[in-house]
Amino acid sequence: MHKFGEVILAEVQYTDTFEVKTRPALVLFEEFGNLVVAGITTNIEMKGVPLLKKEGAIKDSVIKLNYIFTISEKMVKKVLFSISNEKKQLVKNELLKRIN
Repeated sequence: MHKFGEVILAEVQYTDTFEVKTRPALVLFEEFGNLVVAGITTNIEMKGVPLLKKEGAIKDSVIKLNYIFTISEKMVKKVLFSISNEKKQLVKNELLKRIN
């Protein structure tokens, strides 16, 4: 069972092609064997929540809260690490800003 705040490595299908790639993502929640996740990019010019190497990322990255999608838990290759409680709160706050 996956939990909010886990950074996973998963097979992701892009919306503009049929291509599937292995990419990192942040678990937002799991329900009925599906994970709702936010994509993570190493393009630090993009908007989102910073995720730094010192926090566990392979490279300084950005959690893209404008790129949320659902994957099957079967697409998860492995859990990389979990973000801190402070970073979880920041993600929640940023999501709420977008919803409001």
